[in-house]
Amino acid sequence: MEILKTVNLKKYYGSEENLVKAVDGISFSVEKGSFVAIVGTSGSGKTTLLNLLGGLDYADSGEVIVDGHSILKMKEEELTIFRRRNIGFIFQNYNLVSVQNVYKNIVLPIRLDGNKPDKQYIEHICDVLGIDKKMDRYPNQLSGGQQQRVAIARALAAKPAVLLADEPTGNLDSNTSAEVIGLLKMTGKEFHQTIVMITHNEAIAQLADRVIHLEDGKIIGDKDGEGGRER
Repeated sequence: MEILKTVNLKKYYGSEENLVKAVDGISFSVEKGSFVAIVGTSGSGKTTLLNLLGGLDYADSGEVIVDGHSILKMKEEELTIFRRRNIGFIFQNYNLVSVQNVYKNIVLPIRLDGNKPDKQYIEHICDVLGIDKKMDRYPNQLSGGQQQRVAIARALAAKPAVLLADEPTGNLDSNTSAEVIGLLKMTGKEFHQTIVMITHNEAIAQLADRVIHLEDGKIIGDKDGEGGRER
């Protein structure tokens, strides 16, 4: 089942000789429950693409369809609500609230939406991620890897249609990076979660089910993970 789709997506900056085609006519679709890595060097357009997929920026043209909804046609307030309910984010810098403990950080997006957290589900997520004994701790009492686990739990807690990860291992050492990617894969399968991750790290990208290569705002390769077949 298709959960995410882009159609001829474009985002340009500047004009004439200063024109930058950050995203230049990208079309692809993602199946529900899959783990997709989007890889490219700095300036390839991967961050711009992720922002468009997550409704954090508007495209110049094209479509982004999340769970059957065209998000680029939504007005700002409608998009904000849709994003909070349907799109989870994991950022490189964790983006945890320093004055709130782990549990309050995890349930914050749910509370902002005026909903009651599913405590049993959240406890299960935290048990799977190995942070169930850290619920009363504050972010500054955690290691980088533990903070990223909290960020993953927060993204999963609202049961989003799609989870977007922006260089989730960018601030971690190699051992912790491998651990975090392993956790992403495991939680994706455990909770039937669709994950789209951007990274500049080819080795990490290969751990995904599918690897999309970007260059100059275009898709130049689309293969199954671990060096699999070209799509």
